Amino acid sequence: MTALPSTYDDNLRQGLSRLLSLAVLDCVSCLDSLKWLHCPSQPPGVNRLRPSPFCTTSANTSEKTVAVAFLSRHGSHHQIAPHEVPARANIAALRSIGVRSIIAFSAVGSLQEAIKPRDFVIPDQIIDRTKGVRPWTFFEGGVVAHVPFGDPFDEGIAKVVRECGHSLEGDGVVLHDRGTVVCMEGPQFSTRAESNMYRAWGGSVINMSVLPEAKLAREAEIAYQMICMSTDYDCWHDSADVTVEMVMGNMKANAENARRFVTAVLDALAGEEQHTELVQAKHLAGSVKFGVSTPQPHWSPEAQKKLTWLFPGYF
Repeated sequence: MTALPSTYDDNLRQGLSRLLSLAVLDCVSCLDSLKWLHCPSQPPGVNRLRPSPFCTTSANTSEKTVAVAFLSRHGSHHQIAPHEVPARANIAALRSIGVRSIIAFSAVGSLQEAIKPRDFVIPDQIIDRTKGVRPWTFFEGGVVAHVPFGDPFDEGIAKVVRECGHSLEGDGVVLHDRGTVVCMEGPQFSTRAESNMYRAWGGSVINMSVLPEAKLAREAEIAYQMICMSTDYDCWHDSADVTVEMVMGNMKANAENARRFVTAVLDALAGEEQHTELVQAKHLAGSVKFGVSTPQPHWSPEAQKKLTWLFPGYF
């Protein structure tokens, strides 16, 4: 195979996290020189998105192509455990190449009878059950910032995602418009007592991936929305205990629906001029400045260096 370029100079529109290969994405470069403290899960790949027929709400019927970055959070061979995912490096790498919106994809366990295996959920809330071992902020070591996180997902992006999902209903896609995702530490699955507790709390689905990813995206002024695909009923259900075999089996069986859904979303976001400012996260630009509580003259040299890399010409 011919080696891919290690640079990409055009503007990027979206970022992808943890997706299977999409037929409408042509990989054009692999950016292997990006590093923020640590290396990302894998070098971000830059792909050109070709128009697809999957989203009937999209006006993208032209022959134009759009650049989309791709990064698999668990590595190219799923060799990185949930608590080992270098989320800060991943988000920093994507921001550094111009990504301002992320469509994240995650397999999840269902905590509600109505959310069946192979259904899709567009979450709007998160309950954090991680254990504090994952680095979760860019602002530390000499600088402090507090950013709002009351609504952890981007509602503008979510609206487009829901429209595309509903346009595919009746053709294999079952969509739940909202839900609360519980993020557990892992890599072990829940106990039955924990699973039932999460249900009592109002949890809809459970995964090990959304945090600190969503928090870091907010700090980096990136619009972030996750698409969840239910693969099992977790262990609260009397059907069967969750196993890797069960999860992988449902993922494989539903892979084509997942590809069609995500491709439709990318196509809609890329094809509608009205979504340009949304994809570029103009509504978030500059917001982190209002959260910084440490006067810049008192930042540590290391913090100044890191944030200058992340926000060049910003502070």
